[in-house]
Amino acid sequence: MEKISSKVKKIKLNAANFLKIVSNRKKKIDSAESVDVKPLSGYRPNAIASVIHPERQFVKVSEITAVTGSAKLIKLVPDKDRGTERLAPFAAGSCISVEVSIDGRTYHRPYSISSSPLEGYYEIIVKSANGGIVSNFLNDNVNAGDGFVISEPFGELTYEPLRDAKTVVGIAGGVGITPFRSFIKAISDGAENFDLILFYGIDNPSDIVLKDEFDRACSNPKIRVVYVMSGEGDVPDGFEKGFVTAELIKKYAPEGDYSVFACGPEAMYDFLEVELKKLGLRKKFIRFDYRGEPLRPKKLGDYIPASCESYKITVDDHRALTEITCGGDETLLKAMERNGIRTRTKCMSGICGYCHTKVSEGDYYMPGNRDGRRAADAVYGYIHPCCTFPRSDMVIKLP
Repeated sequence: MEKISSKVKKIKLNAANFLKIVSNRKKKIDSAESVDVKPLSGYRPNAIASVIHPERQFVKVSEITAVTGSAKLIKLVPDKDRGTERLAPFAAGSCISVEVSIDGRTYHRPYSISSSPLEGYYEIIVKSANGGIVSNFLNDNVNAGDGFVISEPFGELTYEPLRDAKTVVGIAGGVGITPFRSFIKAISDGAENFDLILFYGIDNPSDIVLKDEFDRACSNPKIRVVYVMSGEGDVPDGFEKGFVTAELIKKYAPEGDYSVFACGPEAMYDFLEVELKKLGLRKKFIRFDYRGEPLRPKKLGDYIPASCESYKITVDDHRALTEITCGGDETLLKAMERNGIRTRTKCMSGICGYCHTKVSEGDYYMPGNRDGRRAADAVYGYIHPCCTFPRSDMVIKLP
């Protein structure tokens, strides 16, 4: 029998040629013979893709319900007058990015969907926050009938039977309850099939969103909600006291494998990263929802201090060059929003890659726990502006 060589010839890729692929392809297309073809939208796979992954969706507010003193449930339905006949399908736990114009500036912020995939509409829970430009605007100024542009549904906090265990331990902190409401509704109406043990962390009972709804859902043997109170005062009967620790999870979790889904503030994630290691679960069973922008970069172990209070950023948007300033502990995205420069973004956490932007010149700091770039992006000088801080004057080219 002929022996097969174990030696593999290594091919060295030329980076310059790689970067010319698109331009070379365009030249060949432009030089080709012109023939009539039907629009790409006329092909069935593209038609299906446009329904599942629309570039944008037009929605309007149909109902607004106060769920706590500082949080509102906003129901979004298709705006057929603007061309959206039906909303894109989604899996429980998904997010949408909402585009909001405030004082002539455009902002995009992700919000978890809290409705069931079977209901035909999206519901989001928006809580006012100190310094929360978009969340405060939505709470204070939005009325029924108002219209918005939103993204397709996206996100990684979704249940996949081939990957996840039969039981999911959910950990929600504050308004991080939103995706778990979607899970609970989806389990209740048959859109999802797994057991959910949900730890709902709150400071005090008045912070609980839609408690009656969650209590009723617990009549389903697949759902259990455990309220965990961390604030001062008497602990109501049936509540746990303190934080969601590894020991508390073990008290309620089943024997063997289970998945852990978490959604909440950044401090909760920092705490859980330590606690969850004590459970000995495989990495595939642990999933955090998007963290949001880095709010406390100086507290991170890999933090690189800024040498200046602010830096000059030259932004190339393919039409013109615009010079702005960006604080040393301000993300590039925040600086662009502040200066009215529009760019695309979704997760605001450095993970999804939708905002990936070319760095032509300059140095920067991106926290390790936010660096969700592909290996090629890091090699060829791309960043995610939503989680990137300047460390020198920079020149960046928007996607």
